[in-house]
Amino acid sequence: MAAPNAQLPPGWVAQWDATHQRHLFIETASGRSQWEHPLQTNSPPLDLLSQSPPPDNASAHHATHTKRRQYAAGQTQAYYGTTEAAGFADAAYGAGAGAAPAQQPGQLFTPGLAAESQFASQQGQPPAAQGGYFQGAEPDYPAPAAYAQPPYVGQQPQAAPQIGQLADQFGQMGINPAAGYSQKPFALYTTNLLTAAPDPRELSRPPPEIRLPPNACISNSPFANCDPSYQRSTLNAIPANNSILSKSKLPFALVITPYRSIQEGDDAVPLVTDTVIARCRRCRSYINPYCQFIDGGNRWKCVLCNYSNETPQLFDWDQTRNVAADRWARAELNHAVVEYVAPTEYMVRPPQPPYYTFLIDVSQAAVQSGMVATATRTILESLDRIPNADDRTKVAIIGFDTALYFFSIAPGAAESTMLVVSDVDDVFLPKPTDLLVNLTEARAGLENLLSRLGEMFQNTHTVGSALGPALQAAFKMISAIGGKIIVLSSSLPSIGTGALKVREDPKVLGTSKESALLQPASNFYKTFAIDCSRSQVSVDMFLFSSGYTDVATLSCLPHYTSGSTFFYPAFNASRSEDAIKFAHEFSEILASPIMLEAVIRVRATKGLRMSGFHGNFFVRSTDLLAMPAVPLDQSYAIEIAIDDPINSSFAVLQTAVLHSTSSGERRIRVLTLALPVTSNISEVFASADQIAIATFLANKAVERSLSSKLEDARDAITNKLTEILGTYKSTMTAAGAGASAQLAVCENLKMLPVLCLGLLKHIGIRQSSQIPSDLRAYAQTLLTTLPSQMLIPYIYPAFYSLHNMPPEAGTIGERGIIMPPSLPPTSERLERHGLFVIEDGQTIFLWVGRDAVPQLVMDVFNLPSYEQLRGGKMTLPLLDNPFSQRVNAIISKIREMRRGPYWPHLYVVKEDGEPPLRLWALSNLIQDRADQLPSYQQYINTVKEKINIGGYT
Repeated sequence: MAAPNAQLPPGWVAQWDATHQRHLFIETASGRSQWEHPLQTNSPPLDLLSQSPPPDNASAHHATHTKRRQYAAGQTQAYYGTTEAAGFADAAYGAGAGAAPAQQPGQLFTPGLAAESQFASQQGQPPAAQGGYFQGAEPDYPAPAAYAQPPYVGQQPQAAPQIGQLADQFGQMGINPAAGYSQKPFALYTTNLLTAAPDPRELSRPPPEIRLPPNACISNSPFANCDPSYQRSTLNAIPANNSILSKSKLPFALVITPYRSIQEGDDAVPLVTDTVIARCRRCRSYINPYCQFIDGGNRWKCVLCNYSNETPQLFDWDQTRNVAADRWARAELNHAVVEYVAPTEYMVRPPQPPYYTFLIDVSQAAVQSGMVATATRTILESLDRIPNADDRTKVAIIGFDTALYFFSIAPGAAESTMLVVSDVDDVFLPKPTDLLVNLTEARAGLENLLSRLGEMFQNTHTVGSALGPALQAAFKMISAIGGKIIVLSSSLPSIGTGALKVREDPKVLGTSKESALLQPASNFYKTFAIDCSRSQVSVDMFLFSSGYTDVATLSCLPHYTSGSTFFYPAFNASRSEDAIKFAHEFSEILASPIMLEAVIRVRATKGLRMSGFHGNFFVRSTDLLAMPAVPLDQSYAIEIAIDDPINSSFAVLQTAVLHSTSSGERRIRVLTLALPVTSNISEVFASADQIAIATFLANKAVERSLSSKLEDARDAITNKLTEILGTYKSTMTAAGAGASAQLAVCENLKMLPVLCLGLLKHIGIRQSSQIPSDLRAYAQTLLTTLPSQMLIPYIYPAFYSLHNMPPEAGTIGERGIIMPPSLPPTSERLERHGLFVIEDGQTIFLWVGRDAVPQLVMDVFNLPSYEQLRGGKMTLPLLDNPFSQRVNAIISKIREMRRGPYWPHLYVVKEDGEPPLRLWALSNLIQDRADQLPSYQQYINTVKEKINIGGYT
């Protein structure tokens, strides 16, 4: 029987199956197959047949309606206007998706691509928000039954029979996976970006599944591969060679947060305390769940370089109880993230104690703003929280304006002596001892000093800042050992070494010369930072100012010493909101576990090379990252190059962090990530992690803006997106290289365009002549240091409706406070009678519509009417009514739900309020057109046009 190839649509082939004596129809782009002829049936492909049918409410329609009702507490009437339903396709998500949609005329022949009309019909409707201010259903989100357990992005349908036969057939078609990789390939689903509106819920889904070959791991532990919160790759299937990677145009990089904070519900990192550390003698990688034991278990084979190593004699021995132990229970064979207590051979010197030197600006501007009083009070209240487990921690306090003020405290003394050094051109320490004091022994003197420091300078009229000399003095004090210098500065350095000048010119903002304002103005801060890094000294900067501060220059210190930068423009402690924000963030930094004198190295399977590094550290050699201290929840991005073809079926990327703890232990934290290797470009696309890609692109954009121009950075983002989508169209769809009316992308990358748009509109990157260089420079430091969990809302803000949220929102559920459903950030969702939250992790806006009913204003703000409400920075009152308590709970949850020390300000924004505040809030609705920046629809249309004319090649 002849194969009916001539009757097949483009992109399909027929293969004779001898076992079943019938034709098997295979789609070449994805490798998916079905028994039925593509043009004669609408049945799903073979590997979709095991899925469950769609839920009953998956296609529920919302009738356009107009409703009028009277608010219970008064005569004010609320109106519902016409609401166009805009659902989202669920056909791409395995379980719950049901049969694949029928192909429409002219549609791409890629599985999972929905018809244009499908997106308007696949939506559910939750119950009315009982007790809400406007009764009625939220119009754009599925009912709870459909929304509670969404399948994962990239989820593979259940395996169908005859997998081995299909693999053989795929081999004959030239779409084999890498050698030895017999797993079923990733299912590739395509969507049309022109009709699939961005759904914020996509960003909370886990990354594409990592599908390793059978028996790749020697452990059955669910923790054998690295959790994405510690380490994630932009690709969860590695191309077998550089040709495939280059063809895909996808970036290949690691996003690492080696010391992410432990929140409630998180598992602690297992600690190996017996100092038995098995490492490869050739590549120096650490034993992990993907190594193999050979020679009866006496040797183990390194998974990175295949070298055979001897198994340590004590590997099967419990030294604590002095009995034989089960090696298969060892943490390093069951956990991808593990920490070792290192033996003495890992120490060049004994582990250093934590040293903290506080440099406090005591000039007139600092005292009058209340910074000095707030800082000293916070330090005083945090003395018990500063790491000091073994009473080795030492502390020094130096004040500075145009002179330097040292404070000497004798052990056990309750009083301190102030020593003034006015010669800032030749900095020296006025006393060899009692300036850096033991926190425990000098506790009484420290408490007394901190309680009086603000009063000492309360009448000062000194204007000026000798920050550079103060840094040199602090360095002299702790350079022999190392530690942290914490700077609190309220004015531009103006005296002595490192003096800076105001260089911001409004005429330069928004031009090609603006990038010069984002580069350091003085070489001192970079060279000094490198000296600090060599001496294991880390610098944190807390910058306060009502004027120009030159954040771009001063942030060099944290950048090269692995510190952190915090910026408080127009800080005034008389506003309780300002004082609370600074005190919270400062105290969190002081209380954080401190990881000292650290180095990081990333090793990988032969053929892979770490080629680029982004983040706060100093690259000491080609691949060794020096970090005097490792902050919690700071992220790093590392580019990976494929130098040689990878012959194994999977590859391993292992990050090792050698550091000292504050308690005096030398430890090694090891993160191991195993990823399959594939020669199929469709699997590369199906495994791409849009969150990791967006994080990496943010780092690259900042790098480009500093090395070239901001315009080049913006162009690079759009060009990379255009390359990815253009390559996907030409290689994964039937449209090929010709013009198309659709813009196709795989489901797991459907949010990448809106994330790129968010980057383009971000304050750190966007085109504007109204953004001060200090604000832009600070935003860029956040773009390169925030972990993905915080970075994604920072570039794609969260948007919630509160006036008609579900009744359970704002109450306590199994996982804490229940949040309202996320809305796409667009003003189309704003209602004139509504109450909304817009937040990006750094700032929270509470938007109040001009027609908000008096009872809502009374219940939330304790004011009789909207007219009496004043916009601006504020703290919400906690009132004795359920709605106030729910709104306050949601605000608290927003401040606590993400990792990091940040405490976002709350701004109340009235719809007809102050224009600058309104525009600031609305600029976070990134799917709208704003100023010269396009809307989401305009942006993807521009990308489509570039692709159609071949603008990505």
